[in-house]
Amino acid sequence: MYFRCGLTLLYKSLYTPIGRTPQPIWGSLSRSLVLSPQRRIPEEFNSFVARTNTCGELRSSHLGQEVTLCGWIQYRRQNMFLVLRDFHGLVQVIIPQEESAASVKKILCEAPVESVVQVSGTVISRPPGQENPKMPTGEIEIEVKAAELLNSCKKLPFEIKDFVKKTEALRLRYRYLDLRSSQMQYNLRLRSQMVMKMREYLCNLHGFVDIETPTLFKKTPGGAKEFVVPSREPGKFYSLPQSPQQFKQLLMVGGLDRYFQVARCYRDEGSRPDRQPEFTQIDIEMSFVDQTGIQSLIEGLLQYSWPKDKDPVVVPFPSMTFAEALSTYGTDKPDTRFGMKIVDISDVFRNTKIGFLQDVLNKPQGTIKAICIPEGAKYLQRKDIETIRKFATEQFNQEVLPVFLKANRNWNSPVAKSIMEEQRLGLIRLLEIQEEDVVLLTAGEHKETCSLLGKLRLECADLLEARGVVLRDPALFSFLWVVDFPLFLPKEENPGELESAHHPFTAPHPSDIHLLYTEPEKVRSQHYDLVLNGSEIGGGSIRIHNAELQHYVLATLLKEDVKLLSHLLQALDYGAPPHGGIALGLDRLICLITGAASIRDVIAFPKSFQGHDLMSNVPDYIPPEELKPYHIQVSRPADSEAEKSLLNHPPHPET
Repeated sequence: MYFRCGLTLLYKSLYTPIGRTPQPIWGSLSRSLVLSPQRRIPEEFNSFVARTNTCGELRSSHLGQEVTLCGWIQYRRQNMFLVLRDFHGLVQVIIPQEESAASVKKILCEAPVESVVQVSGTVISRPPGQENPKMPTGEIEIEVKAAELLNSCKKLPFEIKDFVKKTEALRLRYRYLDLRSSQMQYNLRLRSQMVMKMREYLCNLHGFVDIETPTLFKKTPGGAKEFVVPSREPGKFYSLPQSPQQFKQLLMVGGLDRYFQVARCYRDEGSRPDRQPEFTQIDIEMSFVDQTGIQSLIEGLLQYSWPKDKDPVVVPFPSMTFAEALSTYGTDKPDTRFGMKIVDISDVFRNTKIGFLQDVLNKPQGTIKAICIPEGAKYLQRKDIETIRKFATEQFNQEVLPVFLKANRNWNSPVAKSIMEEQRLGLIRLLEIQEEDVVLLTAGEHKETCSLLGKLRLECADLLEARGVVLRDPALFSFLWVVDFPLFLPKEENPGELESAHHPFTAPHPSDIHLLYTEPEKVRSQHYDLVLNGSEIGGGSIRIHNAELQHYVLATLLKEDVKLLSHLLQALDYGAPPHGGIALGLDRLICLITGAASIRDVIAFPKSFQGHDLMSNVPDYIPPEELKPYHIQVSRPADSEAEKSLLNHPPHPET
């Protein structure tokens, strides 16, 4: 008699992996290795190696075959059977009980879980009624004849099971173990699939050339902060490029016509869930192209490379201007999966007797705006409203007032009592208010008001979903092009000066070129962002290909040192074709597709939130003698004994 109940529980537990979107382990493991549902596992998986088959590929069609499998011991019960795991799935192995097979039994019974073993035996059917329909290999098992312990496993810092909760710090410290989980296997294999399909689409179908660009370059004016790399020449440094922007433009000057690269990029900025100090872009540049051409290329690229287990991508993607996105959603990367749009209600209160609202409307940029929270009166609590109002006051120096036009309550909302019947009906019509809805109303300057309500829109969506309301379907992928960005923005530290809204090589909108010389702050750019579910996953532009115009933008408008870009300006003077491009953030794209909590879950060896590698404990100290060839001397605060001790025994980055 076989002891199956424990194995059944194991299989059930494996159906709850990490991540926001539950993914059955069997579906994940099988999907991760096929580009279409019809394809069988390639024979190449078993070439050049000791095994004849993978653990996840055996079926009833293999009955009677002699096989050799290699993998990790996932589970063992009653010394009667074990489950063997590899990158492709799981298979049940029957441990022989005969006296003649004592040596095989000893190996398989005494090897710790997660040890690596090789087994040889015969594929047999499971006893009638003992099949596991949830398991691709659930109709068969392996009757073992020979076994070899390839490597024993010591006690692990955590179990290799997706349902076992682990801190991210622990996962990153033992990343090589975390990579064994089915979810990480699925994420990384899906990433590999998509990149391969992208290469196929670009190179084989559309004539692009895959070109590697240097990672040791020079400092770039403006943009993100760059990492510097010392050289052996006194006082001279390289910079790690934040993107291959200049190189890909120079490739267009060189007549390569169509370039792409799976590019490594570096930015010396603080980490966030969707940002890393080193990250990967799908970098693209084309000659003789306009904005529409780039957008069509990317839509086709995503449609071609999209995972088969997701709903297909529908093209063309909708488009929205920057101004429209800001006024409707309060951000240039709107999540269009749900409503709660910002509505201008200034006209409703044009003749209001409410003093502070009238004062706002009398100002040149004054406006009154609102969002309607569906069933907010039912799901939001008084403390939620108070938190929202406190956030608005502290972060935006604006007042947000809750208004319950149909629900019978008003929480600290003096404006509600002063709303006339005509204004109440006007708000109900404009905002399409239903029973239990709550309106968040604020007044102020247009941009600030929109930004505030945009943040509150997302915050309220989080609150509602935490209480069971489904607003954002995790299976829905809502793409959006955002276009017509401003070319320049006022500098935060000095509003009288301009900085590039994106980068200084972006071409102005053809209709606005004349404004460059009179009112540059009003010029729109030929920049375009691709947004997915409220996250920017790509950005690009048509470039300035005229050296004189590029010099004017750099020197006169941005007041940059043009000597740093003399090579680019000179190249543009030597017959540069019109060109444009885009870069897709690969990490962020895969993160959204898999439903991972952060991009660290789709990168093999990421840095922590603080930018540290917890596995190898870097950044680390370098002895002074090793710095001498680079003419660098590090000053350290080692005056006190405690500080000296800290230098000799630095704490773990996460402590």
